[in-house]
Amino acid sequence: MQYATTRDGVRIAFGTAGKGSPWIVRVPSLPFVHSQLEWSQGSEFFDQLAENWTVAQYDPRGTGLSDRNVQDFSLETRLLDLEAVVEKLGVERFALHGIGWGGPLAVTYGVRNSDRVSHLILDDTQARTEDFFNIPQMRVLDQLTTEWDAFLEYLAFMIYGVGREEGRPVVKFLDACVTQETLQLISEGARHDDVTELLSQLSMPTLIVQHSGVSGQYLESARDMAVRIPDARLAMLEGMPVADLTKLIGAIGDLLGTETRGTERGRGEGRRDESGVRTILFTDMVEHTPMMHRLGDKAGRDVLREHENLTRDVLRAHGGSEVKSMGDGFMASFASPAGAVECAITLQRAFEELHHGAGADPDKEPIHVRIGLNAGEPIEEGGDLFGATVIMASRIASHAKSGEILASDVVRGLCSGKGFLFADRGENVLRGFEDAVRLYEISWQP
Repeated sequence: MQYATTRDGVRIAFGTAGKGSPWIVRVPSLPFVHSQLEWSQGSEFFDQLAENWTVAQYDPRGTGLSDRNVQDFSLETRLLDLEAVVEKLGVERFALHGIGWGGPLAVTYGVRNSDRVSHLILDDTQARTEDFFNIPQMRVLDQLTTEWDAFLEYLAFMIYGVGREEGRPVVKFLDACVTQETLQLISEGARHDDVTELLSQLSMPTLIVQHSGVSGQYLESARDMAVRIPDARLAMLEGMPVADLTKLIGAIGDLLGTETRGTERGRGEGRRDESGVRTILFTDMVEHTPMMHRLGDKAGRDVLREHENLTRDVLRAHGGSEVKSMGDGFMASFASPAGAVECAITLQRAFEELHHGAGADPDKEPIHVRIGLNAGEPIEEGGDLFGATVIMASRIASHAKSGEILASDVVRGLCSGKGFLFADRGENVLRGFEDAVRLYEISWQP
């Protein structure tokens, strides 16, 4: 989880996951949002999204890990949350995914920022939030809001179909998302959202998703939106939103024009093949978060872009295959262990030269990275690598200090006689591994 600060000073929590293009920025449905809990508790939907694209989701003001002491929940104010997150991400173009009460907000942002929103997904939402309150189920919930526990139990049953006993974890999650008092303020602020007149101004390809198990009135709202939006397609899915995530992922893939793959849980496919011996390299930019806070979003993004460009140039020059970028770091794979070590050394020297070489600008923000290397037989699936080999490489990188290259004993053995200088750093306990691992520091100073 990371934080972005809105123009009115509210701190908004958001998280990112996955790889691939394009980015999908999710505008969640108020008020029951807690992205960190959803991800940490194993959301199958997030897994499938991250399997195919890079996804970001935030906790709107008053919910989850964002600032709770907020009074204003008007549409214009809630737009500040989305704007702050997008600017902090630094992405130029992205798909926008509005869910439930987040739909009107996504429509408004899409109309005002058509140059940045490549595609729009409206998921079980309405152009008028008042339509949500008018369905029979919500009229009952309106009466229950004064009895908080009963309200949460009914909501768990209405959304997930679980009773009191089996629904306890769901109720616990809902209770962690928002307070009873804030729920009332959010309802008052969002209740009168109406973007009906804006629908005809949307210019990007739009997917409207509607699940038949939610409400018959929602079906009519979905059809009305599909008629009003110029370049819209309507996907009618059976059951509740949690019923068949694979079809929703497929519909999103069709909109974005990308092939999709589901998780083994979601589709029962996606066979994983052995990839043979590979050397895995992880890089991590040191002090990334403080730098972003110190420089601000725009200047900080410029530094990140320079880091990304230089890293990719060095990877290409040494035969490295970029597996994924994590914003402040990279994961890469090499067929040659010596090539991976040479790449790591060149990277450290390149960043050193950037800031201390002849003609370097002393006022330029320095970039320091730490690098971890491990070798083994990872599992390959759809362009990504998995397994203990990969996890250990990541742990080794996090164990390194600024400007260091650390490698496992396996890498040292494979590079024996290649002329590299390895310094024994002793046995180290890495998170997630029972046995201590002997690490070696690779000298890179000329």
